[in-house]
Amino acid sequence: MNAIARSDFVLGRWHLDGVLLSLMLLILGIGLTALASASVTLADRDLGQPFHYLFRQLFAVGLGVGLMAVALVVPTRVWEQMSFVLLLAAIALLVLVLVPGLGQTVNGATRWLRVGVINLQVSEPARLLMIMYVAGYMVRRQSEVATRFTGFLKPMLCVAVCCVLLLAQPDFGAATVLVITTVAMLFIGGARLRDFLLTGLVAGGALTMLALASPYRVSRLTSFMDPWADPLDAGFQLTQSLIAIGRGEWFGVGLGSSVQKLFYLPEAHTDFVFAVLAEELGLIGSVLTILLFAALVMRCFQLGLACGRAEMPYQAYLCVGIGFWLGLQAFINIGVNMGLLPTKGLTLPLVSYGRSSLLVTLGALGLLLRIHHELLTADARPRGARRRAVQ
Repeated sequence: MNAIARSDFVLGRWHLDGVLLSLMLLILGIGLTALASASVTLADRDLGQPFHYLFRQLFAVGLGVGLMAVALVVPTRVWEQMSFVLLLAAIALLVLVLVPGLGQTVNGATRWLRVGVINLQVSEPARLLMIMYVAGYMVRRQSEVATRFTGFLKPMLCVAVCCVLLLAQPDFGAATVLVITTVAMLFIGGARLRDFLLTGLVAGGALTMLALASPYRVSRLTSFMDPWADPLDAGFQLTQSLIAIGRGEWFGVGLGSSVQKLFYLPEAHTDFVFAVLAEELGLIGSVLTILLFAALVMRCFQLGLACGRAEMPYQAYLCVGIGFWLGLQAFINIGVNMGLLPTKGLTLPLVSYGRSSLLVTLGALGLLLRIHHELLTADARPRGARRRAVQ
């Protein structure tokens, strides 16, 4: 708790986490710089406006800051009480996108709903809503989760429904992140090891069959294992990413000087922005970015531990869930860029172009700021918990 208290600075009536805000701003700054560099040539060629994608991302930052403010104002006990409503909202979003005429299809995937001035990728808010639901479920059913298989099975069935809807889009990467994050939260919540083993065998077998049942996914798996076998077709994206990372060497070729972003590397400003970052900033810049993400995840876990000591279980589970989700998604994206994992189509949080991802990530960080505020004040606390937490 001392480490949490030392990072506190007061803005009006709000106790804000200086470490969390600093890490967020540093990663976001790197992301906006990398995005501007990676997208400038593509935007100039296709749209005649070199900073088209940067301006759209900056607009999303503004909306995201507003969403953070909302999350900071609303007490977390409100979300805890609404956990079942959040579950219904997550499922509703995933259903609506599949309704003909409502969902927007891009490159054969139906993942977006038009909401105002942006296309909302529904898997992003649905994932956060599910994390919030699972956190509330584990508080209500703590004993059942720890002692009975049904306690473990119920949230997994809800997640299974969401995964079926995600795979219908299709969005295999989002489904994978949701399953793993939920399992991690249940493990932290004290679920029995045998429940994990049984569910893991079933889920692993189902995901393997789904991956092998689609020729498109099989092609991704085979090209990932040996991208140089077909460098001009199935392995093209990965080989170009590896060339970009290799060109960066120790200190990079210089900001804005990437060659691979010049129409060689597909999705250079979205899924593969880390490859451009590695080419321009080199190993040093890449390692620094990875360390910032690691520090962000560790900060989430520190907040979770402090909440656990302060008898704030919902907030503790929420911190762990958000931290695990952000860390897992960053790990998968960077692993894909480096050829360690098959292509999943997941963004790098706060870095890749993707307004839905940026909005939801900033909203999730707003929840963490609210939790930090509650941790250091009497808001949403059991009587005496603050005194025990400080001790």
